[in-house]
Amino acid sequence: MHIAKNRVVTLDVELSDIWGNLIEHPEEPVQYLHGAYGDIFPVVEAALEGKAPNDRIDLRLEPEDAHGDYDENLLLVEPLEKFPEGLEVGMRIETEAKPGEGDEDDVPGFCTVTDIAQGKVILDGNHPLAGIALRFVATVVEVRPATQAEIDNGAADDPSSIVLRALP
Repeated sequence: MHIAKNRVVTLDVELSDIWGNLIEHPEEPVQYLHGAYGDIFPVVEAALEGKAPNDRIDLRLEPEDAHGDYDENLLLVEPLEKFPEGLEVGMRIETEAKPGEGDEDDVPGFCTVTDIAQGKVILDGNHPLAGIALRFVATVVEVRPATQAEIDNGAADDPSSIVLRALP
């Protein structure tokens, strides 16, 4: 069976930067629902169209094809006293509003703590891989028709599956 709209695709995936440094290679294959449901990068989905089990793709994803360009407007400086004790550099925390949005917005966002110094916390609202070109290698493991429930939900019905889209 070939990859087409409304088929669940199982992939063995390896993600690295363009210098070959491994970023992620899940132990278990990942699944997504093919057909512009937003569960995978559009460039990857286009490259997989028509492929069958055992076919392989090897793509270079520019930042705009993956997690976007790095946006300095998504940096935020906050007083340290706003945070509980134990805050450390590298932690990913949920904020009330994404940096760069007006105070009137009450949209939760995620930021990475990039520095703590002189009573201030530097938060970065960019995806950790923003601004980085990536190498995406995948081998098609399985292709099957999606169930009606999967189509209605717009996602493969595998709660353990890893979604290959940008994180908030």
